[in-house]
Amino acid sequence: MVGFLRSNVYATFLLTAIRLYLGVTWIQAGWHKVTSSFTAQKFLVGAVQKSAGDFPSVQGWWAWFLKNVAIPHVDVFDFLVSWGELLVGIGLIVGLFTTFASLMAIMMNFAYLFSGTTSLNPPMILLTIFLLVAGFNAGRWGLDRWVIPALFIRHKQGVPGVKRTI
Repeated sequence: MVGFLRSNVYATFLLTAIRLYLGVTWIQAGWHKVTSSFTAQKFLVGAVQKSAGDFPSVQGWWAWFLKNVAIPHVDVFDFLVSWGELLVGIGLIVGLFTTFASLMAIMMNFAYLFSGTTSLNPPMILLTIFLLVAGFNAGRWGLDRWVIPALFIRHKQGVPGVKRTI
């Protein structure tokens, strides 16, 4: 299965469809936040409240992080969430640094799950796992087709003016 995802042309087609779907979903979420007066304050406070009671949906360690790190610095998190969602969406749609964009996407999805929200996050995580396992093949029909080899060649040749010691 891993070999199929990493090298098969039919897998590339499927991965591109997954990448585009996820990209559009992230862009829609991010664009709404970037163009409005988005703040995560209520969401974060609500997540902390979900850590209380007999059957908490938010773990204590995550509630501690939200209460002591995220809420006091909500402006930073507003910026990171808004632009992170938008940039992940753009990266997935154009296929640029697809593996990194997928990693950031799955981290954001898990942050929402840790905060007691499900929504589209579980299916998005499952789809993103395919992109991560596929590696380069997930972005083959995108800008990664040219950017990744160019970076690899530059790395192999070294940076001009820098002496290699190995």
